[in-house]
Amino acid sequence: MTRTALVTGASSGIGAATARLLARSGARVLLHGRDEDRLAALAAETDGTALPADLGLSGAATDLAERALAVTGSVDLLVNNAGLGWAGPLPELPAGRLAELVAVNLAAPIELTRALLPAMLDHGRGQLVFVSSIAGRTGVAGEAVYAATKSGVDAFAESLRFELHGTGVTVGVVVPGVVRTEFFTRRGRPYTRGIPRPVSAERVAAAVVHAARRPGDYYLPRWLRFPAALRGAAPGVYRTLAARFGAES
Repeated sequence: MTRTALVTGASSGIGAATARLLARSGARVLLHGRDEDRLAALAAETDGTALPADLGLSGAATDLAERALAVTGSVDLLVNNAGLGWAGPLPELPAGRLAELVAVNLAAPIELTRALLPAMLDHGRGQLVFVSSIAGRTGVAGEAVYAATKSGVDAFAESLRFELHGTGVTVGVVVPGVVRTEFFTRRGRPYTRGIPRPVSAERVAAAVVHAARRPGDYYLPRWLRFPAALRGAAPGVYRTLAARFGAES
């Protein structure tokens, strides 16, 4: 049976790379994104189905789930990848952008998962993969709201792991640091630090596919698990080091 995968944020970056990798593995890909032209081109390349939508709009995630199920009848793998960023002092964050960050980065993955999970449970199988961020595990100056949404995704995914234990539905989380995509241009501030070095979208996509096969937490690069672990084990030490060496992006 051909596996069906819904990939959000597939019109560029990590989502597009993930969709290509899944298609090469034989999966039928449902492609969500906001750029209809890019999405149509990727659908032609992968023999997938384009499902354009703006997840920042109320009800868009539930509607996307219904459209996906109408196309294939079931979704075996949901890749919650779509995300937005914004960088700058919190008082300068426009209210509309704040609401959009929360809607796309946090509310949409929750709503999509809630809508698609019942069919997975009925079938006794399914995979949920969430693309999070190291910002959600360590905090980043100038990106408080973005980091908060990603931390929320982490908590949601971890809670689901407990809830879904023994059901046949698995949960994987990919935690990238800096990825070479258009994200930093779109957030309004380029990435200027030397560490961590940016990784390719294809490398993150490979981790996404691996997380679907072998659920767990995957950091990119892998050494990022150490500052995350230090923050949990010795938050005072972590904050001292972060203040000294910088926790900005």
